[in-house]
Amino acid sequence: MSSVVEITDPQFAQEVLETQETVLVYFWAAWCGPCRLVSPSIQWAAQTYSDRLKVVKLEIDPNPQAVSQCQVEGVPALRLFKNKQILSTYEGALSKQQLQEFIDSNLN
Repeated sequence: MSSVVEITDPQFAQEVLETQETVLVYFWAAWCGPCRLVSPSIQWAAQTYSDRLKVVKLEIDPNPQAVSQCQVEGVPALRLFKNKQILSTYEGALSKQQLQEFIDSNLN
């Protein structure tokens, strides 16, 4: 059973950019109400897609470098990476169904 890996700016390159896996990065903030609603779906995605997808979460306030690098303008935000490139982005709250569609449309 895979779980969401919490990372910080110093770990971003190793955990996201330098891996061969497809990585879903979930940007969140402690003060963000919609983030609390989305978090269970992010955990579900980590478990459901564990064979094809690595899921990491990054709190925006203490990690401005990754936030800037990924051009995150609001939270919750998702960035899907493969081979150091952003495949797809999403900003705002989304349902589990919307998350599933977002992932499925980008995983081949």
